[in-house]
Amino acid sequence: MEPFTIGVLAFLVIFGAALFGMFVKNRLPEHHLTPDSRDAIKLATAIIGTLSALALGLLIASAKRSFDDAGAELRATAARILLLDGALAHYGPETAEMRQSLRRLVEHRKLEIDSGTLNAASLNDELDLERIQDRLRDLIPKTDGQRWLQSRALQLTGQVAETRWSRPETEAGGFPSVFIVFIVFWLALLFVSFGLLAPANATVTVFLLVSAISVAGALVLIIDMDHPYLGYIRVSDAPLRLVLERLGKP
Repeated sequence: MEPFTIGVLAFLVIFGAALFGMFVKNRLPEHHLTPDSRDAIKLATAIIGTLSALALGLLIASAKRSFDDAGAELRATAARILLLDGALAHYGPETAEMRQSLRRLVEHRKLEIDSGTLNAASLNDELDLERIQDRLRDLIPKTDGQRWLQSRALQLTGQVAETRWSRPETEAGGFPSVFIVFIVFWLALLFVSFGLLAPANATVTVFLLVSAISVAGALVLIIDMDHPYLGYIRVSDAPLRLVLERLGKP
């Protein structure tokens, strides 16, 4: 499910819970909202609030780790591609076509990041890297230097391919749905208590509305950050732009 859709559903549930609390407040017997009852509700909501804060903290830490790992992976891939291009350049003119294929692969990956598209079809450019590997294996080195460069280039292509294939697996994951459901449920319970204990007036309603929007927006940002190649918050394509500037140079 898209992060924005989850955010909208979370907002409806959370703010709806607050309105439900206001609705029920005026219909409960008076002894249900005595000072002792209010204290018990506050204690219960304090526990729920602590659980919600811990769960949101875990989500933020996980999303930040995914985002940082994606950025590190992209920088590492860019460095390996530059090293691969350098190895091919030093090997000799026989690798000119491979270097052109490598450039097309980088351009395609940059386009993926810019457009936020990642699916099975987008992995077709991986075949270009496999062709580069096949051509590298078909090369017949004439010197020890070329033999070392061939081995080094094959190693680098293997590393780039491994990273390339692991990326869609990461994007296909995400937070467990049950975890998100429980967080929204806990937040809804908190807002029910706000509606029960707060006076029913326009000021309180507006503040509860803004709070619900803020909480739902935070969920959207956290879930979106967990998909650093597909969401609104994406890793920078600066490493690939720098690579494209240097690819093909002798």
